[in-house]
Amino acid sequence: MSIADLRKDYSRMSLTESDLLDNPIEQFSVWFEQALSAEIAEPNAMCLSTVAPDNRPSSRIVLIKNIDARGFTWFTNYVSRKGQDLIGNPYAALLFHWIELERQVRIEGRVERVTDAESDEYFNSRPLLSRLAAIASDQSAPVADRAALEQQLLDVEHLYGEHPVRPAYWGGYRLVPDRLEFWQGRRSRLHDRIVYTLNADNSWKKQRLQP
Repeated sequence: MSIADLRKDYSRMSLTESDLLDNPIEQFSVWFEQALSAEIAEPNAMCLSTVAPDNRPSSRIVLIKNIDARGFTWFTNYVSRKGQDLIGNPYAALLFHWIELERQVRIEGRVERVTDAESDEYFNSRPLLSRLAAIASDQSAPVADRAALEQQLLDVEHLYGEHPVRPAYWGGYRLVPDRLEFWQGRRSRLHDRIVYTLNADNSWKKQRLQP
């Protein structure tokens, strides 16, 4: 079978405007809980796309760590490629794909750093080796080989022991959304797509899109 012949017809569920709550972040939380209940592998994994100042886009999978009325939060190295992209262009897109439920959610908006207190709280909740690795890794920078990377971790472990302190170059970002699209797979590629866009008065407009 050729790649062009690979296809699957979606038939698990449908999606109507009346199925969705008025607030898209609350609706996302409903779908996220359903993904958890379905025991999907890593339902918190999302594709984060950023754009550099030279207009080159880049994407990677990261893990969402908090969802609330303010937006969607994850944590990373501020001097990584994505961090450098966000300095020059503070807008990004998130994509959640829960194939077992035949669903996608696309989220767009402006990105801001969370407070130091929020970053400290999450950093201190991580396993010890994850905290040490966050300090040791100069994320996105070249490294000679695996041995050199592991030596960096050993050096940090020797320096901090069991009490690492969050470095200033590591912390959280929050995407404050102004557009969310809920996608439900349907038969014959006539998928359901309903998008929310933020109005000037901070209310949300809900609209169906053609697939």
